[in-house]
Order: sequence, then C-alpha cells, then structure tokens
Amino acid sequence: MSATVPLKEETPFRRFVWEFSSSSLAVAGFLTAVVITLMALLAPILAPQNPYDLVHLDIMDGRLPPGSESMSGMTFWLGTDDQGRDMLSGIMYGLRISLGVGVGSAVIAGLIGSALGLIAAYLGGKTETAIMRLVDLQLSFPSILVALMILAFLGKGVMNVMLALVIVEWARYARTARSAALVERRREYMEAAACLALPRWRLLFRHLLPNCLPPLIVIGTIQIARAITLEATLSFLGLGVPITEPSLGLLIANGYQYMLSGKYWISFYPGIALLVTIVAINLMGDQLRDVLNPRLQK
Repeated sequence: MSATVPLKEETPFRRFVWEFSSSSLAVAGFLTAVVITLMALLAPILAPQNPYDLVHLDIMDGRLPPGSESMSGMTFWLGTDDQGRDMLSGIMYGLRISLGVGVGSAVIAGLIGSALGLIAAYLGGKTETAIMRLVDLQLSFPSILVALMILAFLGKGVMNVMLALVIVEWARYARTARSAALVERRREYMEAAACLALPRWRLLFRHLLPNCLPPLIVIGTIQIARAITLEATLSFLGLGVPITEPSLGLLIANGYQYMLSGKYWISFYPGIALLVTIVAINLMGDQLRDVLNPRLQK
C-alpha cells in the first residue's frame, strides 16, 4: 500500500495569502507597490543623476524632450525640466518624499486615532462623548481646507506637511477603532480578562486592540493613498514641501506652465507616477477589505 502524504495544516497566514492572491488585480497592485518602493529607497543608487546636485546640472539641457542626449552623452529617457534636471531621476527622488510623507503621516495618525477610539469605546460616558464630538467636529470640515489653514500658519516643510496630514486624518481611525471595539468589548474573552483584574492598559492594547486590527489595517492602506494625494495637492498649490525636497506634486507643478507650449513631459510623467502609485495602493486596500471582512466578499 502506498503511504498517504499528510496535508499541510492551513494556518491563518497561509489562508490570508491564498485569499489575497486570488485577485490578480491585488497581486498586480502589490507587485507595483513593491517596485515603486524599491525605486524610492534605492534612488541614490538607481537614479542616473542626483537632480538636485547643482554640480551635475546644466541649464543648456533644460526642457529637452524624452530620449534626448546631453553634451556629456547622458541620455534623458523621460526628458528634462526647465532647470535641466533628469525627469526619471526627479521622479525617483520625488517618490521618496511622497511615500515617506504618506506612510509616515498614516502611521502616526493611525496610532493616535486608534488609541483614542479604543479609549472612547472602553471607558464610555463623558470620555467617549468628548472624544467622539471632537471626531465629529474634525470630520465636518474638508481635509484639504484644514490642511491649507495649518500650513498657511506653519509654513512649508516635510515635517509641517506630515503634522497637517496627521491632524486631518486621525479622526477616521478613531471612529473605525471605536466601532470595532464596541463589538469586541462585549465578547467573552474581554469579560474573562476583566474578571482577572488586569491593568486597564493591558486590557486595551493587549486584548482589545489585536482583535480590532483588521478594519484598521484596511483603512490604513486606503489612508496612505489619501495622504499621498493630499500631499501632492498641497505641494501643487505651493504650500507643501519646499523646492529643495521635491515630491511628485511639486514636480507636476513645475511643468504646469509649460503644458500649453508642448513641453508635456515635465508634468505628464510625474503625474503618471502619482497615478500608478495611488491605484496600486487602492487595489491592495480593496482586496484587504474583502479578505479581512468576509461579508463583503462577492
């Protein structure tokens, strides 16, 4: 008789990977996001030039079309901007700022909002009322308007942009965390933990928070894309990052005045990079929503 081969035990992680990979769009978005992230992290190594090192720039190379060569023999595959900077290198360096601001602000806003949402759901009473009224007040104003007012007061800068995005984004995490925590706090494991007289912080962050993570992970993925879009909008309007620390939004703004003269590539290629980044992150977020919440699966 032939021996039967035991089936591998299905772990939660294995099941998650299988369900996530069942969507070809989600896999394509994940792979695209990985490539974009590697391009941003390895920009000093992969980029043909440092577009913001004045030693390597020549004003005579300004506004060259894609595929042109400089006097030194360097090929500009995506053309150059008005200062003679290689657009491909500019996009790689711009991705560093855009992804850094987007991910950093989303993580910080998630930590603050999730903590406040858990506290509101667990304590209830006046504490919950105060926190949720603050959340309602925050969400009643357009995010871009609040961010513009903050940056008009603080001025340009990467840290100022991140602070503005954290202020306008934390409330969504707080509302999501509270909704999930209200369901979880009535379950048997929370009642058993409360009977053991465990410290309140341990009840919140050791027992309650892990079971509220699925919706927070989903909204976190979507908020990263939203934060990148807001940062690009602020930089395009001239209130985001300074010219010495360019993002994709600032690269798009630099070429806007040349669009009508036919120099489309200065804004077009950074715009495509921004679009691909946002779409890739949103595709992952949509599939995560379906995987982590089976009721939404088709």
